[in-house]
Amino acid sequence: MADNVFIQETKKWLEKVVIGLNLCPFASKPYLEDKIKFFVSCANNDIEILKDLENELKFLVKVNKNKTETTVFILANALQKFYNYNQFLDLADGMLEQLGLVGDIQIASFHPNYQFGGTEPEDTENLTNRSPYPILHLIREVSLEQSLRRYHNPEKIPENNIKTMKSLTNRQKAELFPYLVPPQDS
Repeated sequence: MADNVFIQETKKWLEKVVIGLNLCPFASKPYLEDKIKFFVSCANNDIEILKDLENELKFLVKVNKNKTETTVFILANALQKFYNYNQFLDLADGMLEQLGLVGDIQIASFHPNYQFGGTEPEDTENLTNRSPYPILHLIREVSLEQSLRRYHNPEKIPENNIKTMKSLTNRQKAELFPYLVPPQDS
């Protein structure tokens, strides 16, 4: 599959789910201003993914924030099982430490089978972090801090997101997450 297909599907998810449902109130501005870099990694193993991740992290800290504010790192061929993906997150955090970027960049995680600790796979709240592909969202801490200062009660975002997901009908879930939920009539 061409990189463009992965990017287009990810953009559709961002538009309809992340921005459309206001799951991340900070996402629309950089998206509309075309300041999000979409990178597709075709790596097949942890070592290759880490090389791609290192390159993207180095790019993000060097590039002007006014040009690229954040990077959506899409995994095309690897870490399709959530357990493996979740284990890889420790390696990704280790890469941040190795590069001295802790406090400068943070990694948000999204996966088609995302599951929060203490939940069952079918629990609705997991939809808040379910994406069409395994994704590492590379976020500048300074951008996040600036956004959080302008947002009233940011600590309520996860709770609001869960309420939003629980308010969706099965039909809406099927429309928003066609890669996860089979179409239903209700």
